[in-house]
Amino acid sequence: THKIDDKVTSLVKKVDAEIAKNKDKRMKAFVVLLTDDPDRAETKLKAIAEKNNITNVPLTIFDGTMGPADYKLSDKAEVTVMMWNKSDVKVNHAFAAGQLNDDSISEILKDTSKILD
Repeated sequence: THKIDDKVTSLVKKVDAEIAKNKDKRMKAFVVLLTDDPDRAETKLKAIAEKNNITNVPLTIFDGTMGPADYKLSDKAEVTVMMWNKSDVKVNHAFAAGQLNDDSISEILKDTSKILD
């Protein structure tokens, strides 16, 4: 993600709960904030995790706004959600600014079934 707003926080909280329900299936997740200011971002992410009791989803930082080149993230996406099973990408959603909403969050949560064995 390029920013952490209320919708991204809502998604992370719901994914955090989904992981708690699927620990037996070894479900994992992480969030990567793409930023040119990692020091400032680290403080913000720690505060968000504490305030929202996010315990199962590490909030991490990538120094640079385009992300890892191998991921081939869309430069038009503000938020990208990818899900893997082993090394195969099973789900890939990209959301332009303002497109992540309650309906898309629900769809993402439904898609977790595609990665659980």
